Amino acid sequence: MTTKRELRKSTDLSIDRDMKKVVLLLRVSTNSQDYEYQRNTLTDLCSRNDWEIVHTVENKVSGAKKNEERQDIVELIDFVKNHKVDMVVATEVSRLGRETLEALKAIEVLNEYKVNLYFANYGIETLLPDGTVNPIARLILTICLEISAYERNLIKFRMKAGYEDYLKKRKGNPELRLGRQGYKKDEQSYREDYAQELSLLRKGISLRNIQKLTGTSVGTLQKIKKYM
Repeated sequence: MTTKRELRKSTDLSIDRDMKKVVLLLRVSTNSQDYEYQRNTLTDLCSRNDWEIVHTVENKVSGAKKNEERQDIVELIDFVKNHKVDMVVATEVSRLGRETLEALKAIEVLNEYKVNLYFANYGIETLLPDGTVNPIARLILTICLEISAYERNLIKFRMKAGYEDYLKKRKGNPELRLGRQGYKKDEQSYREDYAQELSLLRKGISLRNIQKLTGTSVGTLQKIKKYM
């Protein structure tokens, strides 16, 4: 006759065999809150799904470099080659790289080792349950990477155009300084411009979730909290 202790032990062993072994991919940012947010979000995700975290890889360099020049990607692929890993988990695809081609290359290599990639912000997995490549995920991730690249290039273009305009104006006014000339929004302006954000803050919704809903940066949300 099987005792309760033996039954519990048997069940635990079954769970351990089925538990997915996961590697976390985190980006080390100058913003310590962002790093903690990534770690906490992914740790909580793994806990809810009974995934075992076997390793953590931290991205400390620019995601615009080639894979072979990035220690985090080299470390990730090397670990996957030499250990049993079922899944790599990241908050978003940009953690894998900013260059579309390099990010897709990394995904392809990991998928060849039958390692699934899960991106928490979209809930996307790169492999289907049968281990084959998820074509829809590849399409969505490629679009996301291209949009990110476009936004970065647009920011660079605007910064360059703004600096060139500053140089032209400075020729006629040597005392002109680069940057904003001390303009600050008053409380009323903040309340009018961020009425929706303030309403969500009053409801107790987290800064990260408000950022996703409105597109307003966490830094700006922290500034307007005092006007709740």
